[in-house]
Amino acid sequence: MNLDFFITSLIVVLIPGTGVIYTLSHGLFRGPLESVVAAFGCTLGILPHIAASLLGIAALLHTSAVLFQTFKFIGVAYLFYLAWGIWRTSGELQIDRPEGQQNLTRVCVSGFLINILNPKLSIFFLAFLPQFVPANEANPLMLMIAMSAIFMAMTLGIFILYGLAAAKVSTYVTSSPRATKWLQRSFAGAFAAFGLKLALTDN
Repeated sequence: MNLDFFITSLIVVLIPGTGVIYTLSHGLFRGPLESVVAAFGCTLGILPHIAASLLGIAALLHTSAVLFQTFKFIGVAYLFYLAWGIWRTSGELQIDRPEGQQNLTRVCVSGFLINILNPKLSIFFLAFLPQFVPANEANPLMLMIAMSAIFMAMTLGIFILYGLAAAKVSTYVTSSPRATKWLQRSFAGAFAAFGLKLALTDN
């Protein structure tokens, strides 16, 4: 396992995507605990994509236009659903409200769905992992499993840092109800933009 893998993985994880935005929003508006749960859910959502790439299922998704498009538009619909939900309730959220077990489960499941419903991730891992496997590697599958575990650990760690940092500054950022409302609508717009970007993606 070489240094290039670690550096490339770190860059990929640091780039803001739907998981980062989801975790940041919960850190800002719900507090540190929900941000950690959101990060865990988003990280868990990439596990099936990694498994699909290792088992070769991702290649089927890549070659089947119907399967890819079906999977893609379910993901698009879910991102638009999240965007509409945030926009509709903007200004109504209570900061740092008590977290119940049911709500934490919902946060985790939503984070999981954000990533599991993105078919681009399976194709990403299908292309990403093999390029770091040496040609003379005796057990390439085990190496890719190890790299996948490291990638997931990096994802979880970075996402938690994002969420906790957002929770730390939430009292300053959300001190104004007007600013809070527009910040929430900005997150809604970000989810809608990610949904539109996914809708325009080809396999």
